[in-house]
Amino acid sequence: MNEIKVIAVPVDFSENAQKIAEGAAYIAGTFNAEVHFIYVVQNFEDYSGFIVPPVDLPNIEQDIFRSAEERMERFMQENGPLCADKGVKKCVSEVLIGDVGEEILAYSDKIGADLIIMGTHGYKGLERILFGSVADKVVKTSSCPVLTINPYRRAEKQRSA
Repeated sequence: MNEIKVIAVPVDFSENAQKIAEGAAYIAGTFNAEVHFIYVVQNFEDYSGFIVPPVDLPNIEQDIFRSAEERMERFMQENGPLCADKGVKKCVSEVLIGDVGEEILAYSDKIGADLIIMGTHGYKGLERILFGSVADKVVKTSSCPVLTINPYRRAEKQRSA
């Protein structure tokens, strides 16, 4: 395995994202690595076979993208200090649009990620049935190692300690 200098960290802004960010910051600080937090806005093309949209999809996608950029800015305000406290070399963020799994993989390749750290849980219910597990896709097709964190098991372990 190569030295860990660049870590890609997909987040979904759920309550679990904070737990993933904490784990990533700890690991990045340990290896003096940089962290790239990424969020991917699912494009509506994936839904085109299931629904006939009554509105202009490109405008909705752009509105969602802008909203995601604002949320990422708040996420970075909350987690930037965490990265600094853990000794992370560099902490940046990016919001992308497209197929979530494919964009995570493409961005990780683009930045030369040595490791991807992501949660095991994101999509739920019908979305998971229709699109499958993003974590599963990334684990199976990534060109670098992937560390998955189950945020629910971590919470259970902390409660029992």
